[in-house]
Amino acid sequence: MDTRELIARRIAKEFEDGMVVNLGFGMPTAAANYLPNHIKVILQTENGGLLFGPKPQRGKSDPDLGNSGGEPITMLPGSSAFDLSTSFGIIRGGHVDATVLGALEVDQEGNIANWKIPGKFIPGMGGGMDLLVGAKRVIVSLMHTDKKGNSKILKKCTLPLSAAKVVDLIITDKAVMEVTNEGLVLKEVAPGVTVEEVVQMTEAELFIPDYVPEMDVSALVLA
Repeated sequence: MDTRELIARRIAKEFEDGMVVNLGFGMPTAAANYLPNHIKVILQTENGGLLFGPKPQRGKSDPDLGNSGGEPITMLPGSSAFDLSTSFGIIRGGHVDATVLGALEVDQEGNIANWKIPGKFIPGMGGGMDLLVGAKRVIVSLMHTDKKGNSKILKKCTLPLSAAKVVDLIITDKAVMEVTNEGLVLKEVAPGVTVEEVVQMTEAELFIPDYVPEMDVSALVLA
């Protein structure tokens, strides 16, 4: 599997039965394709939908159904669609159990930068700021390094922040890291990646437990 599928499959393993989960566009939305069939999760899209499902097959999409990134989605039995004010009432009201968002950078203090690179035109923050402070749990997914091999997991973010000290878990193509009061703890490494390699490619300081397991996505049963 490619790195994006690996990340999406690992994201899906964070979901628990009955959770309301918001998936940001990009890699997070792909997690909807890998929901275990024994877990019933209510997926929320910030543009106004509850209980959406996997990406439709090619040629079977409904032009009226899309997520916040404009990607086609399916709506499951019992789903609902509503306006933005209702959607953000759900988010700001603390009714989202977890959100999964992409990032440009994240650091060991749980800060996240995911909306602006100074000097470059970017569409803007969207609903990211609301989700970061409104969701009960914040999961960030991103590639571990940029195209030049520079770490995106930093000691301190250098780009404008979207929110400060809100991140709970970081999932990359190389590792899973938990943000704690003591610092960043390495929880898992990707298949074929060693702890030493993760430490080398990470600017942030990592706490290394005695045992760091490999990510397990092989047992995922698709709905």
